Amino acid sequence: MSSRPPCFARRVVQWQKQHGRRDLPWQNTRDPYRVWLSEIMLQQTQVVTVQDYYARFCARFPDVRALAAAPQDEVLGLWSGLGYYSRARNLHRCAQEVVQLHGGRFPESAQALGLLPGIGPSTAAAIASFCFDERAAILDGNVKRVLSRVLGFDADLSIAAHHKQLLALAQDLLPRQADAMPAYTQGLMDLGATLCLPRKPQCPRCPVQALCSAHREGNPESLPVRTRRLKRSAQSMWLLHARRADGSVWLEQRPDTGIWARLYCLPVFENREALHAAVPARARASLLDAQPFVHVLTHKDLHMHPVVGEFGSASIRGLRGAWYSSEEWPRLGLPAPVRRLLGVGLSPGPAHGAA
Repeated sequence: MSSRPPCFARRVVQWQKQHGRRDLPWQNTRDPYRVWLSEIMLQQTQVVTVQDYYARFCARFPDVRALAAAPQDEVLGLWSGLGYYSRARNLHRCAQEVVQLHGGRFPESAQALGLLPGIGPSTAAAIASFCFDERAAILDGNVKRVLSRVLGFDADLSIAAHHKQLLALAQDLLPRQADAMPAYTQGLMDLGATLCLPRKPQCPRCPVQALCSAHREGNPESLPVRTRRLKRSAQSMWLLHARRADGSVWLEQRPDTGIWARLYCLPVFENREALHAAVPARARASLLDAQPFVHVLTHKDLHMHPVVGEFGSASIRGLRGAWYSSEEWPRLGLPAPVRRLLGVGLSPGPAHGAA
């Protein structure tokens, strides 16, 4: 592994000011609320997906007090389709703590920010460096890749001790001048997002190519090293799409834990027989199996089997939930595949997403 490369921070800052991204809606602000919101949304989610959600959130919740005062169901409804819904639940809890414990002002240090719900060390460092010029090192996925390659850091980052070592090296690389922190932090993010790619990195265009150990060795794609992989599993789910002539659908709120926690969902069953048994006898003749599809989560494949039925009763006995009209259900927090099913009827396309 290489020693601390000289002039690294200066080159990153200069490159960012000339070539870095400047047109993203959460850039060019020192408002910790806006920075925090974007950092949470961007976790494991592409920029192009986040932009519309970010705009809608800022329009509906222009500050942390507005977000804290909103019902959680409304927050989940606005988040619906973005995936990883624990982020939305923690976002709401965090806003409430900022208001209740900090008078509506975000703490100004990474250490204090890291005590809030849903804010990990890298997110805390990003907020502190962008908004308060704190010399705090971020270490998200893109930055891990940049620094591992520059430093030739080939230890397995799935091991906590090695991750801690890289964080210490990242801290040592920070610019000495605190006012350079926003450009430096953004520069590292931009390098990882636009040049130092997982496959086919754009080394000739990189401002730190001459300092990069992996480039000298000719093996940038071999870094970073992460050998531990999540075990994938599969689960089959039968969904009852019960609807009435007026367009209402039957939805029930999921439990507080597990897949799609606290979201509204079509009733879920382990198999076709259990679904059939739950449907009132007079409605069974209307049941129609829709096209099955697979919804891909980070760690699990959900094999979805929608079954559509026409119902005339005011309620479905034995099932928790209620009828929601076509004006009501679009505002609820719904899992992406359920929202897609309700929107397109019998023929959902292939789906991908996250719990």
